[in-house]
Amino acid sequence: MLSELGFPLHNDTHRKIIHIDMDAFFASIEERDDPKLKEFPLVIARHPKDTGGKGVVTTANYQARQFGIHSAMSAQKAYELCPKAIFKPGNLHYYQEVSKEVQEIFSRYTDVIQQASIDEAYLDVTENKKNIKSAIKIAKLIQYDIYHELHLTCSAGVSYNKFLAKLGSDFQKPKGLTVIMPEEAEKFLEDLPIEKFHGIGKKTVPKMHELGVFTGKDLRKISEWQLISEFGKMGYSLYRKVRGIHDDPVNPERIRKSLGRERTYGKLLYTEEEVTKELRQLSLKVAENLSLKQKQGNIIVLKVRDGEYNTVTKRKTLPDYLKKGEDIFMVAQELFDTNFEASVGLRLLGVTVTGLEEASFENIPLPLFEKKSL
Repeated sequence: MLSELGFPLHNDTHRKIIHIDMDAFFASIEERDDPKLKEFPLVIARHPKDTGGKGVVTTANYQARQFGIHSAMSAQKAYELCPKAIFKPGNLHYYQEVSKEVQEIFSRYTDVIQQASIDEAYLDVTENKKNIKSAIKIAKLIQYDIYHELHLTCSAGVSYNKFLAKLGSDFQKPKGLTVIMPEEAEKFLEDLPIEKFHGIGKKTVPKMHELGVFTGKDLRKISEWQLISEFGKMGYSLYRKVRGIHDDPVNPERIRKSLGRERTYGKLLYTEEEVTKELRQLSLKVAENLSLKQKQGNIIVLKVRDGEYNTVTKRKTLPDYLKKGEDIFMVAQELFDTNFEASVGLRLLGVTVTGLEEASFENIPLPLFEKKSL
């Protein structure tokens, strides 16, 4: 099939794509760690009184959004809209750590993951690690895992391409799940307000309105030639998107910088024996992944979170590369014994190997730990 200008039109509908978008991610993390914040409008930004009116809003919880507060708004404007709002400066490093935990949940189901930002990602689950045929079921499982393990919520969109999956995750927030089947795509797009089309920015909307385009149905009436003439490459893309065509694949990161495993415990760990058992199991799983990827690394990272959600990571750089589970475990155990106590109650343990290189040859390392003679 050809477009009006003779370009080929092919709609690949065989893929199963999920877009996950965390709900008010930074604000939700703060609410999780301090439940009292849920009772108030919460703005992630430094208080304008502390900055002389400077600064912008990173995000806001849903209570604050009811006052018209949104990301990229000036903190001063947010304060004017809601003087009673609580302002928190945020902790990007901490949010990045939580994002990695979310990504670890994704990786249980597929390795074809494209991280779009700290709080959203595309997953291609056409072929997946669980051999689950239904992408809808996988999306529900991911939402379940994120909620029960991290005490956070997300919205999901499921469709046959990235564009539609992204629209789906934004359609019913928070905690939403929207499925757009191939036979439903064109109707869904026809009813969609033009400003909701992912990729159409605020500056483009007025120009669309000047052309009489207010919905997807209106956009579909505009010729391919006119769209390209008015919007260039974006017009070429929009002509296809409004017809449900978008064949851009999910592009996972090609260079893996680290391999790790972590586990969240519903029942806190309180004994050294429990910790040792879990560290060994995590280390063995990491070693299995290293073997599959034919990698080895010389930096071991231990991550520990206590019952109050305080998270600490410790690392050790070694002169030699490791890939065996028992070697990884011994370093992880040493890091734990040196820096932590199990008796405080532990919610999460994680072991990661980074500083990766190809394991295409065998090193002959010096012993990591001296063996005592009998």
